[in-house]
Amino acid sequence: MIENEFYVYHIVTNKIMSLGQVIHFDENQPNTLYRFFFEKEKLNSAGEDFIQILYSHYTKDGLNLNQENGKVVFDYVGQTIRAIREVIVEMVRLQEHPEYPSRLSCLYAAKSYGDALKWKELFDSYNRKVLQIVKLRVIGNCFEGDGTLLPKEDGVPFSRKIEQAREYWNGNIKNELPELLINGKIEVAEIIDDFTI
Repeated sequence: MIENEFYVYHIVTNKIMSLGQVIHFDENQPNTLYRFFFEKEKLNSAGEDFIQILYSHYTKDGLNLNQENGKVVFDYVGQTIRAIREVIVEMVRLQEHPEYPSRLSCLYAAKSYGDALKWKELFDSYNRKVLQIVKLRVIGNCFEGDGTLLPKEDGVPFSRKIEQAREYWNGNIKNELPELLINGKIEVAEIIDDFTI
């Protein structure tokens, strides 16, 4: 695969970045998305997970959950449906487009500052703290997708989710919520906005 040099914009939400900072992403390095959906455990104060809560709180009259257990169940289901989405999207990528960066081992970026602001607005609407907007110099690869084409967080059959994943990997057609998946050598070239000061 031929690597290219290009510049993109990144919304920083986890840990502030510094000028000149270098990150390397390859297929073996999990990103924050991976760690959030596949490594995070949801437990109540008694150390019970989703399945234990269901088995211990289900009666002949139905499921009897207090607020804490209800939150664990709700959070687990939300995390799991997103993890299923990402597994399906990754399965389709590996089968049909292995040359594209994986959503589970990449950095997410935007092609333009305007697109980065769209993502900031979306993050703000979910109360997700945006720390910075940075400009990155990338020597690597990218895929431009449309986030609105990802499989939905719903109960449709997996076969439909696979179709949705195929639509996503066809690229940014509608241009409603453009996202770049980038990998390779990534360097912070400029701090555009710092919302921590």
